[in-house]
Amino acid sequence: MGHLICAQEAHARLSLDSVLFMPVGEAPHREVEQDPGGEVRARLCERAVDGDPRFEVSRAEIERPGPSFTADTLSLLSAASPEDDLVLILGADQAAALPSWRDPEAVLSLARVAVASREGIEREAVTRRLHGLAGHEDIEFFDMPRVDVSSSLVQARVAEGRPIRYLVPVAVAEAIDSGGLYRAAAPARTGGG
Repeated sequence: MGHLICAQEAHARLSLDSVLFMPVGEAPHREVEQDPGGEVRARLCERAVDGDPRFEVSRAEIERPGPSFTADTLSLLSAASPEDDLVLILGADQAAALPSWRDPEAVLSLARVAVASREGIEREAVTRRLHGLAGHEDIEFFDMPRVDVSSSLVQARVAEGRPIRYLVPVAVAEAIDSGGLYRAAAPARTGGG
């Protein structure tokens, strides 16, 4: 829900034509436990945005082999639609990590970076971290409501057999349940009588 709220706020506050959700194909920096794969994640995204004309889902990173680097994806999007002004929407935590990304200055040159923040202190921290990167002065901030629901929280609750209703869209909860996604392996039972 946090991603949907962020997308909604960015769409409204930045006067965007549309927001493109980009499920990662192969994450270059981390491995997700019990990852159902890019195709399943894309279908979950499609279910989440279904019926909202402001939002679309792209399979660009899923269809491209190898690790998904943002600079490469932005290059592909820019080449495919050179008339579009690209805006990369990031949370403050991801924006602060931008200097560690592959080719961060290319990211800043290929798209306007819009950072969702909740407190002025986040803005200061992000600005400090990005200082020195070419293009850092063009970063734009927008406010969004605080939502403490993360994908790792949802996955952990599913693995523990706890409900996720109201934490994700109904269609996503149904797909997770019917597909048996993110369930922890059943612990081995011993003893017995």
